[in-house]
Amino acid sequence: MNTSDSRRDFLKKSALLGAGLSLAGSTSLPALAEVAKSKNKLPAWKGFNLLDFFSDHPDRGRPTKPEYVKWIADWGFDFARIPISYPSYLDIDRSRPIRPDEVLNFDESRLEKVDELVERCISQGLHVSLNLHRAPGFCINAGFVEPYNLWKDQEAQDAFCAHWEMWANRYKGISKKNLSFDLVNEPYQREDPNDQHSPGGPVEIADYHRVAEAALDTIRSVKKSRLVIADGNGGGGTAMPELADLELAQSCRGYHPFPISHYKAGWVYKDPSTVPPVDWPLKQGERTFDIEEIRRYYAPWKELVDQGIGVHCGECGCYNETPHDVFLSWFGEVLKVLKENGIGFGIWEFSGAFGVMNSGRKDVDYEDWYGEKLDRKFLDLLRAQI
Repeated sequence: MNTSDSRRDFLKKSALLGAGLSLAGSTSLPALAEVAKSKNKLPAWKGFNLLDFFSDHPDRGRPTKPEYVKWIADWGFDFARIPISYPSYLDIDRSRPIRPDEVLNFDESRLEKVDELVERCISQGLHVSLNLHRAPGFCINAGFVEPYNLWKDQEAQDAFCAHWEMWANRYKGISKKNLSFDLVNEPYQREDPNDQHSPGGPVEIADYHRVAEAALDTIRSVKKSRLVIADGNGGGGTAMPELADLELAQSCRGYHPFPISHYKAGWVYKDPSTVPPVDWPLKQGERTFDIEEIRRYYAPWKELVDQGIGVHCGECGCYNETPHDVFLSWFGEVLKVLKENGIGFGIWEFSGAFGVMNSGRKDVDYEDWYGEKLDRKFLDLLRAQI
């Protein structure tokens, strides 16, 4: 849609798009059959993260071309996660760190850009998972200055809930078949929350529970039926049975073992040149990582599924420095284990270093796809799971 009025009309009436759809947002028989065989309360959605609003600055996002969404749907995928950095939709002075009194300065023109992407995805039959990747007081990727700590400060928690109240009201008319909320990306507690390389670990359970419950109550006060997801603790990988008393689904990650998925990633390693080569299976000292290790890694998530808690893998994939054959060998087994447990996935990005398009790998014979560079082997691996 091309006008603000038409977007507002979409927000009011988009629930109609879900009429007759499965919870996965698709009427395809393979998707329905897969859900029917799984204990997982969440559909095994399969798709990609779209990074239009991943940057704090609205002019530095990675715009999703309209044809990308169409290709995703045409290839049989049914899921789009939209990770958002909250300053991207605020009217603030970006030349200095954000202040507490600015965190609710919502910019309607920028919010409408989010509306456009949500609308485009839903109109193509994709389930949209809206995620706060940077929330007031926290982001797993530090390197900015937040004025407070989401896990410790009431003022930050209040702002966090206010953002979710805004989104809940804005999208109140959209069915849970088409839209879910992913509270905050990859909870983690650093000694210095504003230092990317500061040591840390899982958020204290009481803190995570308090913040998640407050946000859930806020969202449900607007729309009781909204589907809400909590990311695993400790950066996304740790299942949280401690949240079982809350009506939350949970999101795991597909980055294990990390030395393969993030091989030579500059935001992980201070000196990527010192990182040793990797292979699959991966040997590190006396330990060997193979498919059985992957099954052990996902065992706590399987336990959640068995307990009736919905689980989805909101992020997965591999950075472009990992040798392509190693990546495909390893990731094929990750996908196999996820499928064994009825868990769907969202590749970190569609186009870019983790994506099926334009990944910049030096050891791939790309296929020209309407002027884009397609990693056909990666795409075929993903489509084999549909």
